[in-house]
Amino acid sequence: MKKIFFFFLLVSVWSCSESDPDIYTGQKLEYQLYKASEFDYTGTLTVRELTDGNLELTIQLQGERSTSSTTFPAHLHYGNYSDPEAPMAAMLNSVSGSDLHSKTVLGALMNGDKLSYEDFQSFDGHVKVHLANEGPDYRVILVAGGIGSNQNETLEFDASEIAICSPNF
Repeated sequence: MKKIFFFFLLVSVWSCSESDPDIYTGQKLEYQLYKASEFDYTGTLTVRELTDGNLELTIQLQGERSTSSTTFPAHLHYGNYSDPEAPMAAMLNSVSGSDLHSKTVLGALMNGDKLSYEDFQSFDGHVKVHLANEGPDYRVILVAGGIGSNQNETLEFDASEIAICSPNF
């Protein structure tokens, strides 16, 4: 009886690993997203390389959760977060208010470029998460942080330097 149980246990473990292949290469970057307004949110951006060469960007915020219908728009920008002319590189999937989580498989950027994992490490950019998609609350940025070549842990993040991105995509 023990042999039969062991056999079924082994088969079930083996079948689970075969049906759920690992989609990641093991390459991973993490960036801090800093509080950028009077709203008490912080977070992280995790970038993982997929086996097909694409990048998966995951935003996880820490702060007060809200209803499932609330979403916070997120953008990947070129340049520093203090540059008011920093163009948007890509719209990311909105962060859910209920679990404060967002996951985006990054395709081509708005200019047509596609970033590899190596490109992302030196990408001159930043990420912003807004309170709303439009109206006055669009001007409220919950979190922001430099990525790639703009990540500098030795410099202090200064929320007063954040420029509002243009709602014109």
